[in-house]
Amino acid sequence: MEALRLRAWQLGPGQPTLVTDQFSADDFHLIVDDRADVHVSSKDGRFYLGWFPNGRPGTNSEGWTIAVTGTTEEVPGYRMSFDTETPADIVAAAVSRVL
Repeated sequence: MEALRLRAWQLGPGQPTLVTDQFSADDFHLIVDDRADVHVSSKDGRFYLGWFPNGRPGTNSEGWTIAVTGTTEEVPGYRMSFDTETPADIVAAAVSRVL
């Protein structure tokens, strides 16, 4: 019976400050552009986070982008993205693990 119980799944974008509050001005640059998109980059330039509340231009509802540049050709970087409706709690957990 336990396996058949109804679950409450987290839905909706939630509070983006759960993500953006993880960045300090000492270590990161924060820019809000003319579309109200938020861009965060590490001062060394290897980390990038973009938040696109209305979707990233040229994509299909991409709301969040996280990218880390690799150190050499042997150690490549990576990129991940989340939909505009992905709960901020989930994005915040991913960012926390990256940081």
